[in-house]
Formats: sequence, structure tokens, C-alpha cells
Amino acid sequence: MEKFTHESYNAFLAQLDANADADYVVFHKKIVPGVGKVRGVRSPQVKALAKNIAKGDYDGFLKLVAFDSYEETITCGLVIGYCKADIEKKIEYLAWFIPHITNWAVCDTTVSAFKIKKQDEKKVYEFLQPYFKSEKEYDIRFGVVTLMHSYICDEYIDDVLKIYGDIKSDKYYVNMGVAWGISVCFVKFPDKTMELLKNNSLDNFTYNKALQKIIESYRVEKETKDIIRGMKRKK
Repeated sequence: MEKFTHESYNAFLAQLDANADADYVVFHKKIVPGVGKVRGVRSPQVKALAKNIAKGDYDGFLKLVAFDSYEETITCGLVIGYCKADIEKKIEYLAWFIPHITNWAVCDTTVSAFKIKKQDEKKVYEFLQPYFKSEKEYDIRFGVVTLMHSYICDEYIDDVLKIYGDIKSDKYYVNMGVAWGISVCFVKFPDKTMELLKNNSLDNFTYNKALQKIIESYRVEKETKDIIRGMKRKK
């Protein structure tokens, strides 16, 4: 395997710049507040570069990541998700990487690339627990979105609903993540999730956003949506 060097990293940056689109920079900054430096590389190109890196000396790449731009940061998250490292190593990578997450796009894209094998679910679930008690917005969101992607199932649904119901935060992207997660829980486990919706200490914003997302789902019947509409809290 060819070692990833400083020259390799410079070549990676050159590939990013070769795929840059100035118009996309403007668009991306509108949808990802506070994103910082954006080169303007679209998601398919970034993912292709990340997959290629993940096939080689991904450890060498991760040691060289500078986090100087959105694309460098999101490539790092994708490489961690795509690489073939064992789960202990991936958890080590994630623990190092999560503090570098500063926006919802890096958070959610990293989670979507991180496929958890059945035999690894318990280890990852235990790894996530401290993040739900963090005061950092994207620590919590990373945990919340990971639950939504991988743990809304028979074995974990009761735990997931309890975690969502217990989170107390004034951070926008935490509460949006919780609302999103609850709506997915409702689609898959409507009766259990309805119990949470009827008895909870969620703030009004998160609660009403959860209802809104349930109503917007094409997998919820009209009659059920009408019931959900009637549950909205007045602000």
C-alpha cells in the first residue's frame, strides 16, 4: 500500500480545487450556516475522493488532515466511515474527529457513511452515551442522528425514545435532530412514539417540529396526520 504523504495531501487539495465551483460556494454557505472556508466541491466529487483514499493508506491521510476547509473536514469524516478499519479503530477515529464537527452537514454526512455491523451495535451504542450529555451542539447531534440511522429497531426503540425525550438543549441543530429522529421513530413504531408524544418534557419547539416532520412524511396516513395536527402546542 502506497504511503500517504504531504505530497499526497497536496495532490488531494489540488483535486479538490480542480473540481471547485464558485457558484456552489455561494449556495453552500446559504444552507450551512457558519461553515467557514468552502472550496465549492459538490458532494459526488468529495465522496469519490474519500472512497479512493479509504481504499489506501487512510490512516496516513487522517494524520495529515488540516481541517482548513469544509471539504477537507467532510472528506475526513467520510474516510472514517468508508475505511475498512475494525470497530475499535473506527471508534478511536470518531472520538478524535467529532470535536472537529462544526456544522450539520459534516455531522450528518459522516453519520450516513458510518455503517454499523450488527455485531458492533452494542460497542457503538455504548460509545455514544457520553455525547448525549455533552454541552456541545454537534456532539449531541452526532449521537442523535446516529441513533436515527442505526438504532430505530425492535431491540433499541425504547432506549432511543427515552434518550430523545430526555435531551434538554437550547441548540437549534440538536433540537432539529431530535425532532427528525422522533418523526422516524413514529413512522417505524407509531404506538410507542405516540406514548412519548402524549407524555414528555420536550420543549415546544422540538415537540412541534417533531409533529411537523411526521405530518410531512409520505409514510404516514392522512387520518393519522389529522390526529397529529390536533396535538400541536400553542407557543
